[in-house]
Amino acid sequence: MPPKSVLTPQSVDFPQWYQDVLNKAELADNGPVRGTMVIRPYGYALWERIQAEVDARIKQAGGQNVYLPLFIPESYLRKEAEHVKGFSPELAVVTHAGGKQLEEPVVVRPTSETLFGEVMAKWVQSYRDLPLLLNQWANVVRWELRPRMFLRTTEFLWQEGHTAHATEQDAASYALRILHEVYRDFFTQVLAIPVLVGRKTKKERFAGATNTMTCEGMMRDGKALQMATSHELGQTFAKAFNINYTSESGQVQIAWTTSWGSSTRMVGALIMAQGDDNGLRVPPQLAPTQAVVLLVRDEQGAGEKARAIADALAANGVRVRLDADVASSFGRRATKWELQGIPVRIEVGPRDVAAGTVTVARRDTGVKMPVSLDGAAQAVPALLKEIQEAMLAQSSAWLASHIADAATLEEAKEAAQTGFARLPYAALGENGEAELGLQALSVRCLQREDGSVPASESEPGIVAIIGRAY
Repeated sequence: MPPKSVLTPQSVDFPQWYQDVLNKAELADNGPVRGTMVIRPYGYALWERIQAEVDARIKQAGGQNVYLPLFIPESYLRKEAEHVKGFSPELAVVTHAGGKQLEEPVVVRPTSETLFGEVMAKWVQSYRDLPLLLNQWANVVRWELRPRMFLRTTEFLWQEGHTAHATEQDAASYALRILHEVYRDFFTQVLAIPVLVGRKTKKERFAGATNTMTCEGMMRDGKALQMATSHELGQTFAKAFNINYTSESGQVQIAWTTSWGSSTRMVGALIMAQGDDNGLRVPPQLAPTQAVVLLVRDEQGAGEKARAIADALAANGVRVRLDADVASSFGRRATKWELQGIPVRIEVGPRDVAAGTVTVARRDTGVKMPVSLDGAAQAVPALLKEIQEAMLAQSSAWLASHIADAATLEEAKEAAQTGFARLPYAALGENGEAELGLQALSVRCLQREDGSVPASESEPGIVAIIGRAY
């Protein structure tokens, strides 16, 4: 059965296509509690690759990994009023444990600013302890009313970075560095998804932050997906949790903090930004399996040749898998690898061996080409690089073709039905965001004309990026 017949086409019903990919590519199932998910082995393999790439970038930026508890005393959240107000509807609160009512309820972490605030107050004493650059990989819980796997689930996996700095400028610079060197670099260089970086409006800002910056991607249905955020928290949490330090001159000063995060939502972004009617398309830089050697029939030495090619690919640094399960039909196996988006498929059968060639199929374009039997293992690394570059170029062209300039709010509303609208922020007006909300539209971010992040909302000449978001 050809892959196109097992998935609902994107153009017919995009949400159903997304659900079909989750099921057919064996990525995730619904968990037993509403809003939770079971991540299947292939879905988790994608997450592990994402985690490895993002973690390496965090460490390159000086971050160190820690792990903090899942439970947070309710009183910690109440120390910062805006923070608890922002998260109240989403909190899961434990009131009973061990057969008894707890003296103080504990919250299952929705995010860990308050807990990091508490430990940073202990760990920071002197200017010599700053900057303190921490990150944790963890699960969090936000009670979700409209769940969608990998996009909005009650429990999800993520990384959350938390840092403390001696000056406001150092904190602001680091939050911006994370936005560019960790998130944007990962999205473009690994996921092959170009993103718009910008500043959130006050309405869209993270609860308790003084500034929120974002990476906004566009999915294949024209909707925006917030893929990662980086926040300047000012001294809000430092004051609430007494994160103080003694300066070089001996004075007690209040620290400046940041937080930043990305989650399993990145798997959802991969599906929706790169997938097509045949399933996933995984960029080679990310792919847990970059090439699969598919044995058609184990006859006339084909099995031996297939194993030799797989071994040579592995020796050349390619993440490769040999599919020699000839008890299953060739068509069924080819469809599986197509659905899972393996970048390169190398088909080896008796006829190929007799002709001295193999068939190499590219998942990104669907193009098949004959390659010499002896040269296949040498050809694949260069082909993977070519595919990675082609996928980014295609995604960039898609994004560019779905951004429209608007002069008025009405023009922006119309343009944002199918992509992003760029509107001078001054033209949004005092009630502009509320008007957009009536049509399920929002300001995804604010940018300078050159696409960079403005220093403030009041900066002249900035542009609002408007879209319909997940």
